[in-house]
Amino acid sequence: MRSVSVQLSAVSLLAFATPALAAEAAADSETLAATAAAAGAESITVTGQRAEYGAKSTSTATKTNTEVRNIPQALTVISEKQIEDQAIRSVGDLLTFVPGASPATGEGNRDTFTLRGNSSTADFFADGLRDDVQYFRDFYNVDRVEVLKGPNAMIFGRGGGGGIVNRVIKRPTFGSHREALVSTDNYGSVRFSGDADQLLGNNVAVRLTGMYEDGDSFRRHVDLERYGINPTLAFQAGEATRLDFGYEFFHDRRTADRGVPSKVGEPLEGFDRTFFGDPDQSYAKVDANIARFGAEHEIAPGLTIRNHTIFGDFNKFYQNIFPNGAVLAATSTLPERVKLGAYNNRNDRRNLLSETDLIWESRLGGVDQTLLLGFEVGRQKTRNHRLTGAVSGTGILPDGSVPLSDPTVDTITVFAPLPTDANNRTKASIGALYVQDQIRPTEWLEIVAGLRFDSFKLEVDDLRPAVDRSFSRRDELLSPRFGLVLKPGENLSIYASYSRSYLPQSGDQFSGLDINTSSLKPERFDNYELGAKWEPINGLLATAAIYRLDRTNTRVANPDGSGTFLLSGEQRSRGLELGLERSLSPRWQVSAGYAWQKAEVTEATTACASGDCNVPNVPRHSFSLWNRYDVSKSLGLGLGVVARSKSYASIGNSVTLPGYTRVDAAAYYKLLKGVEAQVNLENIFNVDYFPMTNGDNNIAPGAPRSIRAQLRFGF
Repeated sequence: MRSVSVQLSAVSLLAFATPALAAEAAADSETLAATAAAAGAESITVTGQRAEYGAKSTSTATKTNTEVRNIPQALTVISEKQIEDQAIRSVGDLLTFVPGASPATGEGNRDTFTLRGNSSTADFFADGLRDDVQYFRDFYNVDRVEVLKGPNAMIFGRGGGGGIVNRVIKRPTFGSHREALVSTDNYGSVRFSGDADQLLGNNVAVRLTGMYEDGDSFRRHVDLERYGINPTLAFQAGEATRLDFGYEFFHDRRTADRGVPSKVGEPLEGFDRTFFGDPDQSYAKVDANIARFGAEHEIAPGLTIRNHTIFGDFNKFYQNIFPNGAVLAATSTLPERVKLGAYNNRNDRRNLLSETDLIWESRLGGVDQTLLLGFEVGRQKTRNHRLTGAVSGTGILPDGSVPLSDPTVDTITVFAPLPTDANNRTKASIGALYVQDQIRPTEWLEIVAGLRFDSFKLEVDDLRPAVDRSFSRRDELLSPRFGLVLKPGENLSIYASYSRSYLPQSGDQFSGLDINTSSLKPERFDNYELGAKWEPINGLLATAAIYRLDRTNTRVANPDGSGTFLLSGEQRSRGLELGLERSLSPRWQVSAGYAWQKAEVTEATTACASGDCNVPNVPRHSFSLWNRYDVSKSLGLGLGVVARSKSYASIGNSVTLPGYTRVDAAAYYKLLKGVEAQVNLENIFNVDYFPMTNGDNNIAPGAPRSIRAQLRFGF
């Protein structure tokens, strides 16, 4: 019955766009877009005021400034305004409001998501450049977050099999704007953030964003401390050239919370606040130093060259004592209990990545076109070192478990390497060339065609005493993209597209090569998609997409028992995605989506020996809706719903996550000129639910009814 209600809700969201609303609708609010354009802004539009929901155009999906309705691909844009209106503080919370996306717990130490049935810890980008380090990202310096669905290798290179998440970083607008926010919640957390955008002269501007948060949780013994600062300096060297220099320092230390285990095929209930393991020895920390450079120069009218370069130095360490199995039944001598596991891991990485594009907008032979030529070079160095822990101490039962009645313990944990624990240094060298043309032979037709050549070399020094040798492999691959956009009306686009991506067998985090994997071809992702984008009223965008995504070349153990692998595994994802975003009227902002998904293993893989498994973390039905309606100039109200049908916790399909429906609300009130108060109420009806997981026995309970209050000062 719940699935039916979710489907009906998805259909009803498109019914909002009625002719009666057309009379109320007005043009989008005026921004400082003209100023930004004069300053050379093509890929990022940052204004002196908070933007509306969604975005009208972006350069992320094509590397050229393109209206969203003319991009032959499904994508969702979550703007800064929506992030603040919903008080979203994590990638996981944000992805809950993206159709077809499912967040995961990431072992309590990193962002992880599943898009169109494909899980990733590395398909994150910032301003279109790879941001693949394992940590929890913040939104204090973000203008918007863009989630692109389907393989994206033509634009982004390796990975991105199910899609990517791109953060658009704030930069100076050559205007003046200052904002400060302070917030707290019913668990005692405190957060401060600020954004100062200042014009220093006719040709120089600076922007400074910063944040500090000391957070607690409804989960006992779980907290975090994080802070970041990001100054950016921009120079306008004449009308044709803009330069941007930015530096970010970000620190995050938190309890590595792995959630609760399962019991008889379902999440353990009644322990939502209980920490399993030793919270004092379970933590994740990262220090990130990131330098960004951007340059854009108009060589001649319609001909622009652009470069983005990033250097990142990330020091990451995490350690955890966690539930390592399902709840064990009581015996004649032992109570119900849970076994604990322990390990720590060092994951340091240095990224140096640079991308240069030449964009030519012209009219040749009576045909409008936008031609993109570009190349990318980069090097990524990584240090991985894992140690496994042996747990003992007071409260530990004779079989090494802890009683279910008291699973939070102080342990004596000794960490030492196992033969299978990673201990390596890796170096990835990236070189790519790409070309894309957006051809507009008539007003009602646009063709997008592109091809990318990647040379990806991975070198691994395996430092384990039993191995102590080096492995390397180079993959040279072509990634095509083709899209056809039909425009039967000014406000309607219908598209068909095909795209391909790949992932080397070392995994998305270069977890290592060995004598087996170094000889295997990369995994391959092929996406076929049909969709439509419709603006029924000015300012509102409705989208629909159906797709089939095939994943091949996944590994399966060789049946001859040799310990080698064969490339015979396959996975297929099929789905329907509906979206609604931007504004129903000048007073009414909306973001809504529905997804129907079916993702299953079609040929045996290493993880699914039977070849007949449902892909984990993929609910068949998911629905989200968020509205903000301004009742008056002083008062605004928000209301949201999240609903998901059941899904599986792992590819073994032995543990089921129950479906749920959650309702949120918010109120906004302008106290004085430049001062606005905001209160968010999450999970109004105090539903007990489990929204995220990382396998069968690391399941995250959803927060009970929670309140967050915020004050915003603009000056």
